[in-house]
Amino acid sequence: MAFSQRKMPGICWSLLLVILFASPCRGFYLPGSYMHTYSTKDDIYAKVNSLTSIETELPFSYYSLPYCKPMGGIKKSAENLGELLMGDQIDNSPYRFRMNVNESLYLCTTSSLNEHEVNLLKRRTRDLYQVNMILDNLPVMRIAQQNGVDIQWTGFPIGYTPPNGNDDYIINHLKFKVLVHEYEGSGVQIIGTGEGGMGVISKADKTKASGFEIVGFEVVPCSVKYDPEVMMKLHMYDNISSVNCPMEPDKSQIIREQERISFTYEVEFVKSDIRWPSRWDAYLKMEGSRVHWFSILNSLMVITFLAGIVFVIFLRTVRRDLTRYEELDKEAQAQMNEELSGWKLVVGDVFREPNHSKLLCVMIGDGVQITGMALVTIVFAALGFMSPASRGMLLTGMIVLYLFLGIVAGYVAVRLWRTLKGTTVGWKSLSWSVACFFPGIVFVILTPLNFVLWSSKSTSAIPISLYFVLLSLWFCISVPLTLVGGYLGTRAEDIQYPVRTNQIPREIPAHKFPPWLLVLGAGTLPFGTLFIELFFILSSIWLGRFYYVFGFLLIVILLLIIVCAEVSVVLTYMHLCVEDWRWWWNAFFASGSVALYVFIYSINYLVFDLQSLSGPVSAFLYLGYSMIMAVAVMLSTGTIGFITSFCFVHYLFSSVKID
Repeated sequence: MAFSQRKMPGICWSLLLVILFASPCRGFYLPGSYMHTYSTKDDIYAKVNSLTSIETELPFSYYSLPYCKPMGGIKKSAENLGELLMGDQIDNSPYRFRMNVNESLYLCTTSSLNEHEVNLLKRRTRDLYQVNMILDNLPVMRIAQQNGVDIQWTGFPIGYTPPNGNDDYIINHLKFKVLVHEYEGSGVQIIGTGEGGMGVISKADKTKASGFEIVGFEVVPCSVKYDPEVMMKLHMYDNISSVNCPMEPDKSQIIREQERISFTYEVEFVKSDIRWPSRWDAYLKMEGSRVHWFSILNSLMVITFLAGIVFVIFLRTVRRDLTRYEELDKEAQAQMNEELSGWKLVVGDVFREPNHSKLLCVMIGDGVQITGMALVTIVFAALGFMSPASRGMLLTGMIVLYLFLGIVAGYVAVRLWRTLKGTTVGWKSLSWSVACFFPGIVFVILTPLNFVLWSSKSTSAIPISLYFVLLSLWFCISVPLTLVGGYLGTRAEDIQYPVRTNQIPREIPAHKFPPWLLVLGAGTLPFGTLFIELFFILSSIWLGRFYYVFGFLLIVILLLIIVCAEVSVVLTYMHLCVEDWRWWWNAFFASGSVALYVFIYSINYLVFDLQSLSGPVSAFLYLGYSMIMAVAVMLSTGTIGFITSFCFVHYLFSSVKID
């Protein structure tokens, strides 16, 4: 090896600092704080993202189809880590707009379509693939009518198939409407970060900042049959006559071999009263993504009411037990072994080391890491730092937070290990396990999924280079920080048990019901707080809808934490009352069992709400991603329940004095 081990950490840290902070900086965007103004006749070029479909969930490159290419060649836009993982591939396009200039333009005419291109176009058309175009960071919006109601969608279809026909027709003419708002520099200093980096508008730049800002981007897609011989005589951006969208199939451009397809577009600029900070309102208020506020609020009230009842009953029961015990006189305490019942009988076994204690410590450490990542991300999103305009930033932020929270995971896992074992021996091995457990599960699931995506030539396939980047992030940031956290855990103060553990374990009486049945039943209450919000989260992921109610999600998550804690404590107390001292794993899975219901609900969503999803490949991808989500939910909710139960048991047995 040419490099010594002493030099490797420095190289890793330098490389990863560049990766983490150079790329995401270009994607960060504070809604309402940075704008781009244009003067009349300024050139603005639209960009194109990956082609997407709710039927296959396999995105493909825009230029995988025979579309017109820009004069200067295809250039990829800078993308952050989240965009790459989400399958976004943003390229430049030949669609040119000149501010406040209404025009109809010719783009290009393709060569004669061959059999492969025809089959590909037909397949993409019948799979309902959409073209996703972006202008000034705004996705193009299409208004469609369903049952007499106007419904807004992002993107426009590649083509269409008439209801009673077998022929497919391609969308080759686009009628754009760009909404612009005239901005006059107010002299107020605006500081923000947009796609171009830092932007500052000061009083000195008042005249320069004046101009027009883009506040809306709409399209009406058409299929128009042109005479290729006539169109071939034109050059790109030559003016043509305005076109009315034909309704007759014989006037539309059919997809078949030897056809030459001419692409044209027209653009109309319309002045609007919409201000720049409000330009995303039209997207966030789409009919398909509107959240049912009253249903969520009703669910939260019901769950809060039920959890409150359980908590009050539980407090009264425990308090009565403690009061009765403390009122025992010395003679009664002398006969304690004959008179005690329930949880007081397991005083010598309640802190006995559980089976598979190392695995428990690893799962608790990873659970703390995932919970912290989720809470911090949702808080930042609720404050408006991560909006739909910031493509990929949500996922990028989650990954960065997860990496740096490894120090907390290592600390918690090693400190729990010390508490269970009474020694720090093996803390390095434990820290390595914590750093590799959940990421290892994700890699095991993602690798076969990625091979499927590679074989399909989808843009959502993770490139080999990105695989190495992720592995570098894992081993050069997450693992060292987890080891640092583990070391801090060895230096932390011991958690002292309030009672001694007997050498011989106490025999556990036979249960009327198996413990796993109670554990499964306990997961229904936390799931009740989550399932309504889960529907909208799944819809935003799989149906391409915008999810923006992070304030409600934060409330739901906080309520979920409270319910998980209460349910786990109640189940732990029930186990102790029947003289079952093996509460450790039961406390974890009492709240962690909600993950099972989340996975079952995901399957239900696949069967009944994603009926358009076609093919085994799409179903395989959906189930794989759902499995990753369920594992993360199990680790997070299980950790919440376990930590709460541990604090409860420690408090319960430290409240009484037993010799």
